[in-house]
Amino acid sequence: MSSDFSVFNGVDIFVLVMYFMSILLVGIWGSRQSNRHTVKGYFLAGRDASWFPVGISIFVSNISCGHHVGLAGLAATGGIAVGSFEFNAMLVLALLGWMFAPVYFSAQVYTAPEYLRKRFGGQRLRVYFACFTLVISVMTKISVEINAGAMFIQQTLGWNLYISTVALLILTALYTITGGLSAVIYADVLHCVYTLVGGFILMALSMSAVPWKELPLRYACAVPNATMTDPNSTCGYPREDAMRMYRDPSTSDIPWPGAVFGVIVSAVWYWCTDQVIVQRILASRSLYHAQGACVLAGFLKTLPLFLFIFPGMVSRVLFPDEVACATEESCLQTCGNPTGCSNYAYSKLVEELVPTGMKGLVIAGVLSSLMSSLTSIFNSCSSVFTLDIWRRIRPNVTEMELMIVGRLFVFMIIGMSLLWIPVIQVSQGGRLFDYIRFVTSYLSPPVAAVFVLAMTWHGINEKGAFIGLMVGLLVGMAGLITEIVFMEPPCYQGDHRPEFFQIWHYLYFGLALFAFVILVSVAVSLCTDPVERHMIDGLTWWTRHKSVKQITSISRYESIREEQHADEGPTGHDRKASVKNVLVDWCCGTHNSAVGTSIDRDTTTPGKRERPTDPATDKKVEQLQRRILNIALVIMTGCCIFFMTFFA
Repeated sequence: MSSDFSVFNGVDIFVLVMYFMSILLVGIWGSRQSNRHTVKGYFLAGRDASWFPVGISIFVSNISCGHHVGLAGLAATGGIAVGSFEFNAMLVLALLGWMFAPVYFSAQVYTAPEYLRKRFGGQRLRVYFACFTLVISVMTKISVEINAGAMFIQQTLGWNLYISTVALLILTALYTITGGLSAVIYADVLHCVYTLVGGFILMALSMSAVPWKELPLRYACAVPNATMTDPNSTCGYPREDAMRMYRDPSTSDIPWPGAVFGVIVSAVWYWCTDQVIVQRILASRSLYHAQGACVLAGFLKTLPLFLFIFPGMVSRVLFPDEVACATEESCLQTCGNPTGCSNYAYSKLVEELVPTGMKGLVIAGVLSSLMSSLTSIFNSCSSVFTLDIWRRIRPNVTEMELMIVGRLFVFMIIGMSLLWIPVIQVSQGGRLFDYIRFVTSYLSPPVAAVFVLAMTWHGINEKGAFIGLMVGLLVGMAGLITEIVFMEPPCYQGDHRPEFFQIWHYLYFGLALFAFVILVSVAVSLCTDPVERHMIDGLTWWTRHKSVKQITSISRYESIREEQHADEGPTGHDRKASVKNVLVDWCCGTHNSAVGTSIDRDTTTPGKRERPTDPATDKKVEQLQRRILNIALVIMTGCCIFFMTFFA
């Protein structure tokens, strides 16, 4: 299953070249939209991003290449039930905008781990969650992206895995390392255009090949020839409940209690506490812009059902022998993976259904989702390591050093990503992707439980939160190992596991673990010293309107650096302005404007400063913005409920 440039024409090649050039140019332009020589400018885009690019960036950071490969593949094998993951995200985005974001803004944090430091005191919660974020990012997100991207590139373009992966990573690194979050956000807007245009083209072609009214019947009849010729075979048949989103609670692949409640647990971790999303919320110029971004991203989350899930089902209808192969021999012959070839559903459509002359645009859309996701992960990991770990190692670090370390850590992440290539080649896109789906359900519920308690209950203290996280981690690891040991075998091997593990589902486990960690954290908190009420002012949803009493490490760092810079003699202005020094300063963010700059100092140019306005007018505008946002929230929630009910 490979391709090459013989299926391309000049238009396809021109579109791909223009795609790479435009992304690079927009990334460089975006890097100049904020002061990338300061911590706030580099990691939070100067806290001046408006709702539209932030909302777009949240959406495309989530719509990764894994959606094109994995979501379409799951739809090909199981139908539309996987769409519940997307619709539940709409509800959790509302939770992010109206419960988590107000607290993050009130706490004035730079990262999600820093919020734990402010809320509970001490450092161990902050360090643990920072390390957890980095490990999860490298072991799941990056591996999924490279895995999915490698499969798609090899299937549609036939490029060498090493060369293509290295080239894409270098391109993403160019503007991620030099420009920071501002470059990533503005490039994401262009990524979104390519992703949506390419996705809608393939959706239109898919619906033209298999009209919507015919899809349920034709999907039910999409049985591979190997199954049809073997009267004793029970493998390869489509699910009878393929067109139902909410299914039997005990025998289905995605039971409805798990789809309604279990998915939300992992979604709270991803959308409300993961640095990739939180970083964009914190980059917004105000809380209202952050809430507007959440609403925009929520509306856009209705699209994956049409862009990936329905085309994935169409792919099975058109190519049942390849996408739905039911025997080890046929799967090995089709894609080289004995466990199944459903992950090739989307790329098979691109290869066979998209006419020459339009392939370049569709492929550019998939590459956009890959690059946008990788750049988001790289930048968020850099911010967590630099602000939450490196400053812990070096308390007296200078801001120039933070800029250099943040950029160098992106190189380290890219190196770790490249180490995954041999793993990808060995796995051949098989079980690795399935393993990743389980990881968040087993490891993220403790984090979600602690954050929910931290936001909503004043009584949880540092000991309760830490013990809850540690106990939850041990239980989650035990569940994950059990899941791997008793993994469901391929259909043709038969299921000989104990009955308990045949009905065991990771969504149920995640929900139970979430409740268990809450109970443990509450019990420990009640049995230990309570938290003083004034210490959580501005750090919970109930006290978000009060000012924060604590002085954080960042605040102490700012005052110390300002005193040091005031006493310093020669500065960066005395450096010789050679071409080498200018190039190094531009790449590493060590421009002389960074010298003596405080993290929270107002670095806005005079032309961009807001003019004084009448307080009464400001209050009216604020009330109007709040009213518009609340109406948009109600409409978004209504759309979510409509889709969930319609496909139930």
